[in-house]
Amino acid sequence: MSSTVIKSRGRRYRIVDLEALGAARLPVVHRILLENLLRRGGGDPDIIAGWLTTGASTAEIPFWPTRIMMHDTTCGPALVDLAAARSVLAAAGADPARLGPVVPVDVSTDHSIAVDVFGRRGADAENMAREMARNAERFAFMKWGAAVLDGFTVHPPGTGIMHTINLERLASVVTTEERDGECWALPDTLIGTDSHTPMVGGIGVLGWGVGGLEAESVMLGAPVMLRVPEVVGVRLFGRLREGVTATDLALHVTHRLRQIRLAGRFVEFFGPGVATLSAGERAVVANMAPEYGSSTGYFPVDDATLTYLRETGRSEEQVALVRDATRAAGLWFDPEAAPVYAETVAIDLGAISLSLAGPRRPQDLVAPGDLPTLLGGPGLRTPGLPARPVALAAITSCTNTSDPRQLIAAGLVARNARALGLTVPDWVKTSLAPGSPTAERLLTRAGLMDDLEALGFAITGYGCTVCIGNSGPLTSAVEAAMAAGHVEPVALLSGNRNFPGRVHSRIRDAFLTSPALVVAFALAGDAAIDIVRDRIATTTDGRAVRLADLWPRGGEIDAVAAKAMRAGDYAECYASAEASAAWRDLAAPAAPVFPWDPASTYLRPPPFVRADGGARLGRYRAAPLLVLGDDVTTDHISPAGAIPVDSEAARWLIAHGADPADLNVFSSRRGNWEVMLRGLFTNPNVRNLLDEAVPAGSTIHAPSGDILPLWQAAGRYADAGESLVLVAGERYGTGSSRDWAAKGAALLGVRAVLAAGFERIHRSNLVNMGLLPLVLPANRHPERLALRPGDRIEIDAEAEALAPRAPIAVAIARADGRTETFTARAEVETEMEVETLRAGGIIPLILRRYLAG
Repeated sequence: MSSTVIKSRGRRYRIVDLEALGAARLPVVHRILLENLLRRGGGDPDIIAGWLTTGASTAEIPFWPTRIMMHDTTCGPALVDLAAARSVLAAAGADPARLGPVVPVDVSTDHSIAVDVFGRRGADAENMAREMARNAERFAFMKWGAAVLDGFTVHPPGTGIMHTINLERLASVVTTEERDGECWALPDTLIGTDSHTPMVGGIGVLGWGVGGLEAESVMLGAPVMLRVPEVVGVRLFGRLREGVTATDLALHVTHRLRQIRLAGRFVEFFGPGVATLSAGERAVVANMAPEYGSSTGYFPVDDATLTYLRETGRSEEQVALVRDATRAAGLWFDPEAAPVYAETVAIDLGAISLSLAGPRRPQDLVAPGDLPTLLGGPGLRTPGLPARPVALAAITSCTNTSDPRQLIAAGLVARNARALGLTVPDWVKTSLAPGSPTAERLLTRAGLMDDLEALGFAITGYGCTVCIGNSGPLTSAVEAAMAAGHVEPVALLSGNRNFPGRVHSRIRDAFLTSPALVVAFALAGDAAIDIVRDRIATTTDGRAVRLADLWPRGGEIDAVAAKAMRAGDYAECYASAEASAAWRDLAAPAAPVFPWDPASTYLRPPPFVRADGGARLGRYRAAPLLVLGDDVTTDHISPAGAIPVDSEAARWLIAHGADPADLNVFSSRRGNWEVMLRGLFTNPNVRNLLDEAVPAGSTIHAPSGDILPLWQAAGRYADAGESLVLVAGERYGTGSSRDWAAKGAALLGVRAVLAAGFERIHRSNLVNMGLLPLVLPANRHPERLALRPGDRIEIDAEAEALAPRAPIAVAIARADGRTETFTARAEVETEMEVETLRAGGIIPLILRRYLAG
């Protein structure tokens, strides 16, 4: 390995000398992976030589991130797994305290707070009080983890959204470690149990989202094993026009990149246009990486990164180290450089205009003028509401609220509207849930908080809220009009996903847009208008108000930002949030083995945490439990919103003592496998192609013909000794990283999932649960297979013959006696994944290793 010594502010640091290796022609992403490989001593010289020569490699490499991030609803299931694994070790006579993180882990508490109270000052405190009351048992469990696991830090409720915390507080960009008596400077890297982990790529930190199961293995010392990824270069040129926001850019990038193959590939932005974007604007684009289908969206380090670090209160010593180490290591951004990419896409920033995305996918770009056609046009109905009322207007999500300019722009729209005497119609549920508590201080100092509150955009909490589906109830006016069949409500949000039913179980149509346009749509109250050209509202003296009357200019936004931003706010606001009295006073156990409560409706050790779990590989005949079409998301598979009182999950909870009036949300119950099992595929938009008349969450038990909830049908098949598989279409498992989408399939007894295509994180989660992902050939889409109850699928996947991307023989044995054969591909990437499948999953593999010492 070639290394050199640099000096930064008088201190000596050793770095890997990538420039001496001739790595300058590689994408910066590849340079970071190469640095990691060389510094950890895992590099095969022949692989590296070929990699440097061709700019590509199919080699399998280990990657050791410097840290891990999780949020509460992915931490919860992972921590349940670790706690249950400690119980298994203790029962076997082993020391449970040996099982714990060897990599620092930071956990945010942001995914369960709901918008119960809105529209008035103090709403955030009321919502937080309800959050603490509802989730006290789950939060106490997280406090147990922080107490007994070294390097495991929980950031309490109120400290903000995971990715904003990462940007504003945790990311160092360059970190250090002591080795052999020397201080090494190295790139700050991470994995996170959320698909939007790449947001930190906006400031030059390489990170990507993984499932909770993969994070568990890395937490306990295993590297991330991956094939050297292809990197797609997105060349930005030109400059954003006046009035165009970072959201518009991000939605345009998402639309463009969804048109190419990005599964398993990384995206890196380059070109002169990058230098015109602030770090906040870059972070908005990087955040949307899972929406455009990539593992990452990465912007290399440059002066904009240093400016951001200073603005958010990082020390001058840290800023200098970032500058000096990245320049010396060949990781500094050059706007004129053109590395060798697997594929290149060019985007003219000057061609981008105000945009929305929707109504049901984040990649479906919509011009404001298209909304009347999409939604049927404006108009009133009998109750006095528009036919397509804005039911939710939410400034929400880390995606856009982490960029101060976006919040200021929204506040200026509110100020201009207030000056004209405008108000928001009473049917619109408004909310402002920014990514961190610094937002309130920023908006207050800017003089904009009062204006936002006057329009109903009071702060409702510091968490994901509407973006993750924790919207709370709609207004009574909308609920009544919906009950009468008069309206079809629409949501406008500054988030990153808008799948049907995601932001609210009763809203099918939702549009992603900038915070400023969210305010404008709230004022209009009608989603079916051209927000740019049509009248938004009317003043008391009868004057029509249009968007041009409200929209701030870039210079005005910058002037307010310069006045309002203070570097010292960040440390002060986070320290205040961390000092939460409610969190401090929450009692939690501190024993090495968690004391499980058999009566708990939140925490139950799952049956798949065992050392003797058997492999699901082999040669077998299976019944298709479900047959699904395209774009089945993890939201469809494993729900996150409110638990309906008439659901199977609710029936179990009520039978075990839960309050029917407050069953909480599915994401808060992810530590209870009984609840999650009963919630699988219950999203009303799930279509079972075995028979589309079957309700969501149910299937036909072929031997009897009975229509049963999935978990009951699966139980009958298991009692009869029959194997099960799932069949799905393109992009199976897109969306959130939630590993329960795979854990649930495992609990149903599924052995393999055959799909036309998989999204990356869900594919990894399936492997880590021991389920074999198989890619169907192009001419065998589920709709063409036309599977019916009684058909069986024969799979030949013997453990000893399995290899990465191996051909797998499949046969369809029809109920009428016909047989069809074809070859599928094992969507298995590495030898480590093969070992995991042979072990029956990552948890049995880890437990066997610990029990073996």
